[in-house]
Amino acid sequence: MEQEYAIEFNHVSKIYSLKSKDKKNANDKKFYALKDINFKIPKGEVVGILGTNGSGKSTMSIILAGISEVDEGEMIVRGEQALIAINTGLNNQLTGEENIDLKGALLGLNKKRIAEIKQMVIDFAEIGDFLYQPVKKYSSGMKSRLGFSINLALNPDILIVDEALSVGDKGFAKKCIDKMTELKEEGKTIVFISHSLPQVRDFCERAMWIEGGILLEYGDIDEVCDHYAEYVDHLNSLSKKDKKKELDEKFDKRIIPVQKKQGLFGKIFG
Repeated sequence: MEQEYAIEFNHVSKIYSLKSKDKKNANDKKFYALKDINFKIPKGEVVGILGTNGSGKSTMSIILAGISEVDEGEMIVRGEQALIAINTGLNNQLTGEENIDLKGALLGLNKKRIAEIKQMVIDFAEIGDFLYQPVKKYSSGMKSRLGFSINLALNPDILIVDEALSVGDKGFAKKCIDKMTELKEEGKTIVFISHSLPQVRDFCERAMWIEGGILLEYGDIDEVCDHYAEYVDHLNSLSKKDKKKELDEKFDKRIIPVQKKQGLFGKIFG
């Protein structure tokens, strides 16, 4: 029987512009946030994504969630996906309750289903009367609680968790991990993006290491985590100057060379 995949990336690249300090300079540089990424995630698998700051993890999360489109290649997603990240998808001007109503309306849910989701969010988020306050008054931990609870209540096929457990108290983080463990046992596909190696090791079945916008490794959880940990130890062992040099060299490789336009004489005599 052929294996069924929830997510496929075929030569996927995402390109961003680097704004020039000189506003008169129209030739902004472009760079690869992600470059030529290829992988397949089977349905029901739990995959951890590792990478240092600026490696492309958050870009990966918003592409996986369908918030941002790819510039090159093809992404195939089979199932409804939801992104859980700090403040993602929340309107700061609206109350927590109004955010639930808005999310439900955008998804075309009826009033009865929205009311069910609202009760599930109230029970899980445990933010009390703050549910009726504007989100702009929330702490980052409370925003994470609300966002996590809403997306869990929506019961997506594919859950993308981007550093959502890095804020707030440990008790709520454990509650989220326990809930995601239930979803894992139900056969949901989960992509877990985190700086916490212990969380990734304990929760995930396989791991993906992205560095400098490139997929370096995808496979056995312990093997990938060990290699990533070695690299982080290496970076931390460097002097401030050497570390900056290594990171700058890595970033320079992501820059896309600007193609100069030929003038009339260049075309005739070039």
